[in-house]
Amino acid sequence: MKILRTPQQGTAILVTAVLFFLDGGCMVNKVKKLDVSQVQQPQQEHLVGVTTKTGNEIGFDPPGGKINRDMIEAKVKNVPYSVAMQDVQRLWVERRGVSAARTIGLTVGIAVVAIGTFVAIVLATKQSCPFVYSWDGSQYVFDAEPYGGAITRGLERDDYSELEHLREQNGLYRLLLTNEVDETQYTNLMELWVVDHARGSRVVSDEHGTLRSYTGIQKLSAARDRDGNDLLLWLQATDRKIWEPDAVAGPDGSLRQEVVLTFPKPADAIQVNLIANAATGLWGSYMIKRMVELHGRDTAAWLASLDNDPAGLQVIHAWGEREGTYRLPIEVEEATGWVVRGALPNGGPLLAEDRAILLDVSHVRGSQLRIRLQPPVGYWAFNSFAAAYGSGQAVNVSRVAANSARTSDGKDVLQDLAAADDRYYPMPDTTDQAEVTFLAPTRKAGQDRTVFLHSRGWYQLHLRDNGAPDLATFNKILTVPGAAVQFAADRFSEWRQGAVR
Repeated sequence: MKILRTPQQGTAILVTAVLFFLDGGCMVNKVKKLDVSQVQQPQQEHLVGVTTKTGNEIGFDPPGGKINRDMIEAKVKNVPYSVAMQDVQRLWVERRGVSAARTIGLTVGIAVVAIGTFVAIVLATKQSCPFVYSWDGSQYVFDAEPYGGAITRGLERDDYSELEHLREQNGLYRLLLTNEVDETQYTNLMELWVVDHARGSRVVSDEHGTLRSYTGIQKLSAARDRDGNDLLLWLQATDRKIWEPDAVAGPDGSLRQEVVLTFPKPADAIQVNLIANAATGLWGSYMIKRMVELHGRDTAAWLASLDNDPAGLQVIHAWGEREGTYRLPIEVEEATGWVVRGALPNGGPLLAEDRAILLDVSHVRGSQLRIRLQPPVGYWAFNSFAAAYGSGQAVNVSRVAANSARTSDGKDVLQDLAAADDRYYPMPDTTDQAEVTFLAPTRKAGQDRTVFLHSRGWYQLHLRDNGAPDLATFNKILTVPGAAVQFAADRFSEWRQGAVR
């Protein structure tokens, strides 16, 4: 059996890695899609494809591409192909390495390979959440990354993740819960929400776990950034093309981007659900740890204090939305100008989830709906947006409790995951994992099925900074508009220069 992490996430620095199992899973070839600026010696790399700045993805025939001066030359389907380096956004670099084999509580072994963005910036920055893999009938596939940003118990939260790859086998649904980053993860609850719904309809969750079905979903008719660049190719579908600016200032010195989304609008529309597939940017995820570590040797005590400080937590939540760092205001264009009508919740950073955000559009005039987002650079990654007018249809949800939950060393943790209570399944090490199974409900004839994972938990960063607190910088970040974005940009510049370790 195998585990596969699918290419549904991306970053302007490093997007997706796909591993191909060789020799029984011992040796692997890793294909990493790297921003051109991050490949120091492209002439020495094995280039197997490119993503162009226009969003085209080009895979090369073996043995790959070669660089001739400022051009990449290769064959594509036996036809000569060339592209100028200045027109390339990402290089697909294939490298050979060794996988990490583990076993789980089954009668056979399972090759667990760190498939995904665990090189370069990810090795330096990934800080968030457990990974959940769904069994698709032949292998485990990366399918959810719940409760991102819940870095202390006071921030523990519920998460609702659509399991796109989950398939029933022998009457069971099977999930694999793993810790693959340097933190201790505490999972409180895992249950499935199973929805059988009319064919052709689409079921989406909002951030609070309300599930509704939608039909007649409208695609984007236009999307542009602050400079007028066309983003439609990047944002019209949930795919490998993710729009995520680096944490650097634009030509005008601004550290905030602008994305204007345009949809067709019925004349009588008063409500719309913006269906957003977006996530916290990878650099933004890393900034959680860097900002928290400004408390130095007092960091652990400060985080613990938040567990019993609702007012302090509210200050953090309000800051995240005010600055647009971990909650992004959504503006609707009305006759009087742009008006905030909702907010985009955070998630990810490696795997974005669809979220439905209900917006009031009763004051919009004309046949077009225009929505504006102004994300601080480095903090957000956008994959796709769509619009469903109206409030959607209520659905019947079958809640399915776990049938079994067993760790890789055979420990039964079913009761730890059975309810939202004071029991947790802790995963302090990057070798920790558990397989969780669920009895699959009988399908309803003539209907589609969508399955969601309802989970709850939090995670504890492994902090090693014993230095003096820098509360002046921390307080500046919390109180001075734009200071958090400048902090992220400064750290990004340092990282590029090799200062970030």
